[in-house]
Amino acid sequence: MPAPGVLLVDKPGGMTSHDVVARARKALGTRKIGHAGTLDPMATGLLILGVEAATRLLTFIVGLDKTYETTIRLGATTDTDDADGTIETTTDAAAVAPAAVTAAIADLTGEISQVPSRVSAIKVGGRRAYDLARAGEEVELAARTVTVSRFEVLRERRVDGFLDLDVVVDCSSGTYVRALARDLGSALGVGGHLTALRRTRIGPFDVAGAAAIDALGSAPLQTPAAVATTVLGAFPVSAEEARDLRHGKRLVGASARLERAPAAAIDPAGLLVGIVERRGDDVKSVMNLPGEAPA
Repeated sequence: MPAPGVLLVDKPGGMTSHDVVARARKALGTRKIGHAGTLDPMATGLLILGVEAATRLLTFIVGLDKTYETTIRLGATTDTDDADGTIETTTDAAAVAPAAVTAAIADLTGEISQVPSRVSAIKVGGRRAYDLARAGEEVELAARTVTVSRFEVLRERRVDGFLDLDVVVDCSSGTYVRALARDLGSALGVGGHLTALRRTRIGPFDVAGAAAIDALGSAPLQTPAAVATTVLGAFPVSAEEARDLRHGKRLVGASARLERAPAAAIDPAGLLVGIVERRGDDVKSVMNLPGEAPA
């Protein structure tokens, strides 16, 4: 059984996130592996896996902001808002002016209201939207507020009546980049969809430090203590305090030492005791990590 930890994976195209988890389970010899933040089969890039008890940390990772590098094709719509779908309409986008693109992107930057793609994994009446769409059923998803802090065009190419934009997007969790492509094309009157998507960052974690799919068995795991400290910040505790937290006791009067909450309680050996929060003047563990407990 592997030690608990977090594994960064550079997902290749053509695989589902579940496919990656299955490969990791086989490579590491454990069933207890989960992931934070699904990537579509077409997409590549950073997928974060939790192994053994560290799966409990994924809840603090999934909501972090993200960075994507993507190519948007203006001049065609598809039924999935990406290149895996069937083309529904085509419009000559060769005459779309750069100033118009800039203005439309500005309207899709900042805090915006976005209707997710109808082939998203959002549940509608207990079923995934993509399952409903594939079954030919009408899918209506509610708009949600998301934040796009960066939507920048890096390069553009005009080919065969299409306008391809290579862009980088920094956004909040829950943002659908496919929907950005769809809405950009709609605003310009020519339609749009994604032809490539790569996630390069989740919070403080970068794809540059991720393992290739064929190297999962030999890739080093980041320790729960290191990951929790990176995401939440450290709350150092004594050996006695660590023991009390592991036994469900509060640290009486310790909240003044807690600079931010929740935080990672780290014992003198550098192990993650658990995730702690304030309870009035006290500090209480809201999630212990038994796999990190000393023998």
